[in-house]
Amino acid sequence: MKQKKVVAKKKENKKIVLAYSGGLDTSIILKWLQENYNAEIIAYTADIGQKINKLKIIKNAKKLGVKKIIINDLKDTFVKDYVYPMIRGHALYEGSYLLGTSIARPLIAKDQIKIAKKFNAYAVSHGSTGKGNDQVRFELGYYYFDPRIKIIAPWRIWNLKSRTDLIKYAKKHNIPIPKDKKGAPPFSVDDNLFHTSTEGKVLENPKNPAPEFIFQRTVSPEKSPNKPTFITIGFKNSDPVSVNGKKLSPSKLLEKLNSFAGKNGIGRIDLVENRFIGIKSRGVYETPGGTLLINAHRAIESVTLDKETMHRKDEIVSKYAELIYNGYWYSKARFKLQKIIDANRKKVNGSIKLKLYKGNIILQSRQTKNKSYSMEKVSFEENRFFNKSRVERFIKFHKKKL
Repeated sequence: MKQKKVVAKKKENKKIVLAYSGGLDTSIILKWLQENYNAEIIAYTADIGQKINKLKIIKNAKKLGVKKIIINDLKDTFVKDYVYPMIRGHALYEGSYLLGTSIARPLIAKDQIKIAKKFNAYAVSHGSTGKGNDQVRFELGYYYFDPRIKIIAPWRIWNLKSRTDLIKYAKKHNIPIPKDKKGAPPFSVDDNLFHTSTEGKVLENPKNPAPEFIFQRTVSPEKSPNKPTFITIGFKNSDPVSVNGKKLSPSKLLEKLNSFAGKNGIGRIDLVENRFIGIKSRGVYETPGGTLLINAHRAIESVTLDKETMHRKDEIVSKYAELIYNGYWYSKARFKLQKIIDANRKKVNGSIKLKLYKGNIILQSRQTKNKSYSMEKVSFEENRFFNKSRVERFIKFHKKKL
């Protein structure tokens, strides 16, 4: 197929940093960039807990003539600085999506620009398609850290319009084609330490149930253990710090929760979402550890935060989640909402015990030294801690608002 030639001004030592997974699509993009731009391509991979084969990434990039191959381990940063703040905000897009793909892109964009500046690259490139949300998320992130950076989005400008075109191009340039990529794949997968998303093909018709074979990190509730699993999550300053009394790094803690929840059939959702660019899309998401965290976090806040703080947070959840989904993690609006979310986070300390059973999360206990919850005030026994005589005046005051 005749390719549309992209003309770039000649300049010595020009460099482009490509977000590179080592797979078929980004290998094709790498070769296409080499053919159409007079620049050295730097292959950059962010390790945020996805299924990753570093040797394969290096091998495939070197085979295509790449000299600089960078793989950065960002797992702890991802969980601590991106997932945890989002959990503190109880972010659920359209009431159910825990934003596993959305929250990963801002970090990748930030680190990719860091690499671009280090090697004095004039441009960055990504493999997001022209119909998806990720192109927006990546590019808003790029522009936040470098408003002048040139962005190359091949899917929006090249002549490769189909999977068949990609396969032909790969064969022409001796790019390895995985067996499951020959022809149309059954579905598309994105994963990181927080979640796995599955979209496309077999899932495109919303009337069809999701086949069991697509699930990768959770067993079906029917096949989960017949005995419950009990876990205790410890919180300090509103962030999880321990599981069953053992302190863990952010990434190790999430790995542990993923394991517990996944084995018990917890963390699956099937939804039709409204993409930022205006398309409805059906996807199946697995967020096992994240589902435990958001439930446990709401529980620990219920006994540590006052009513006004909790309700104010609830009022902004929808907007906060939408900003993240749309790629505005680095926006002034998100920063402002995060300040509201974190205003009293130092009060949120204690532990939550959960029972996991057949896809269910059953709250067992809440423990904290915080005094927001008063057993004396809530007791049905008469005591001096609550003056019931004031209730009548309280009711008459609110009667005026009828």
